[in-house]
Amino acid sequence: MSLVTREIGPNETAALAKLDDVLWAQAFLIRAFETRLLKLFAEGKLFGTVHTCIGQEFSGVAVAAHLQPDDIIFSNHRCHGHYLARTGDVPGLMAEIMGRATGICGGRGGSQHICGSGVYSNGIQGGIVPVTAGMALAARLKGTEGIGVCFIGDGTLGEGALYETMNIASCWGLPILIVLENNRYAQSTQQNETLAGDIEGRAAAFGISTWHGNTWEPATLMQVAGEAIDSVRATGSPGFLRVDTDRLMAHSKGDDNRPADELDGYWKRDAITRFTAENPELAARFTGDADAVIDKAVAIAEQAPYSEFVPETEWPTPTAWIPTVIEGKERVVSRIHEALRQAMARDSRVFLLGEDIEGPYGGAFKVTKDLSLIHPGRVRNTPISEGAIVGIANGLALGGMKPVCEIMFGDFMTLAADQWINHAAKFEWMYNGQVRVPLILRTPMGGRRGYGSTHSQCLEKHFLGLPGTNVIALHHRYDPYLLYRTLLEAAARPTLVIENKLLYGEYVTAKAPEGFTLENSAGEFPVTRLRPGAAPDVTIVCYGGMLIEAERALDRLFDEHEIVAEIICPTRIYPFDAEPVLESVRRSGRLLVAEEGQGFCGFGAEVVASVAERAGMAIQVRRLSATPNPLPCCRPAEAACLPDSASIIAACVAMVSA
Repeated sequence: MSLVTREIGPNETAALAKLDDVLWAQAFLIRAFETRLLKLFAEGKLFGTVHTCIGQEFSGVAVAAHLQPDDIIFSNHRCHGHYLARTGDVPGLMAEIMGRATGICGGRGGSQHICGSGVYSNGIQGGIVPVTAGMALAARLKGTEGIGVCFIGDGTLGEGALYETMNIASCWGLPILIVLENNRYAQSTQQNETLAGDIEGRAAAFGISTWHGNTWEPATLMQVAGEAIDSVRATGSPGFLRVDTDRLMAHSKGDDNRPADELDGYWKRDAITRFTAENPELAARFTGDADAVIDKAVAIAEQAPYSEFVPETEWPTPTAWIPTVIEGKERVVSRIHEALRQAMARDSRVFLLGEDIEGPYGGAFKVTKDLSLIHPGRVRNTPISEGAIVGIANGLALGGMKPVCEIMFGDFMTLAADQWINHAAKFEWMYNGQVRVPLILRTPMGGRRGYGSTHSQCLEKHFLGLPGTNVIALHHRYDPYLLYRTLLEAAARPTLVIENKLLYGEYVTAKAPEGFTLENSAGEFPVTRLRPGAAPDVTIVCYGGMLIEAERALDRLFDEHEIVAEIICPTRIYPFDAEPVLESVRRSGRLLVAEEGQGFCGFGAEVVASVAERAGMAIQVRRLSATPNPLPCCRPAEAACLPDSASIIAACVAMVSA
């Protein structure tokens, strides 16, 4: 079924003349740029794919004309027109799309992932909306008049992140304008197949003001866009601008299955097509000027080298061990709280957000108790919207803040995975180091409390191995206050902190078991070692809450089985430094890795692989992990599913006896 296209009336034709020549020149430049991209792609000079905005030029032109220097734009995979309307930087964008080192992101981002002059884009539908909201919130917190503008397509109306963000933006009063470019297709699927209800009604349901314009009446669209932007700026509240438009070319490259008569109707009402017919000489001048700029940009880009990336080579160095000293006697939860309290007092950029974290409740495990009373406005309760929580935190980080998110249970990290994997982890690299994402994401993991299958998992293995991120696991033998102080003062990359539930009530202590010395490696994220007085028979590697069970096994191993064990417990489990483990295993010849989560494709597998690759000797290896089933609520049944001191002892005995 073809979509209906209405005819252009005489009043709309006359309205073309009301638009300034500068704006027409911008629109012609964008169209010429996009047309050249299709030609370059056909010539094999571009990589991957390219999504052009031919037919949609005036949405970017109309919005950009009303923006101020502090405003930001966040766009999507069809971003070129928005960038050019805002910046006019043809050479930088052309070089980027051609994969050249002189591009605005050094050729790393390509067509979909750009960053420059206050314009950002990412190819993930929906996920950019909370990021924009976070950047708008950062502008407000810093006292500027900047607003955030987020361009989405009508296909994004199916994404939950959009509605999570509209809810929070309206509730918090964030200065964000969501611009919907409504071309009535999500790639090849017609809107009437996937969309229920009224478009503006969706925003209005959240109390958000709405505006409506289209690209075939550009003069009217200019006025409507100005009204929307002025309103968002004046009220500090969100707005929603629907721009009906026509995508005249394929979704990407040549994959267009729309009927020819439908496309013909779109071309007939296209503003640039009509302007060219009515003003051929002026249109020819605009096109010629645009082509000259683009020709030069292509020629310059072709002389530049392709983007290159040479990873740094890490050379192993012997571990320097330092005796552990911990003053006082406080519980893990108190040390985390103190780190956050001091950081908030020291640095106004620290901002906490999560579910139920304001006082007097202070979070499910009381980590943030009373911090909202001490620092009102900088500790914010959120709806149950994990994706939006982390997305807003991403935007805060891009905007120069230091956000700390609490995800109430680690099991719910799956709901925030897109923001962690496709946004936080990638921004710095794909934008060629132009941004930093100092985001801290705290969450409790682990069982042994009878919370059942959806509140007791250890899911951190699903977040290991993401370039550009840290994963930290707290334990009671190294002061969590010091780890958080390091993260809040110096860390510049997204960091996931695993806080095992059982550890919250444990005391942070340096008192080692009799016959052992407790020491930590040097560096920001130390490795903890419990070193026996004699040469070890087996090396036990664990992290987080498993350290408690491993320590319980030490005395019994020696007293009952005359087995000497050494424990290696890293605080940073990704990136993983294998050197301390290698040093121990080369002395013991045996490696046991114990983790509370599922073993298949888990942390233990990576430890074993790293050691096997570099040990230079034959070693015995075993892994302990949870049984391959969801955890029950019944405490005795749950205990039978998880590795503990008894299973550690049994594994060590079996290895030494082999």
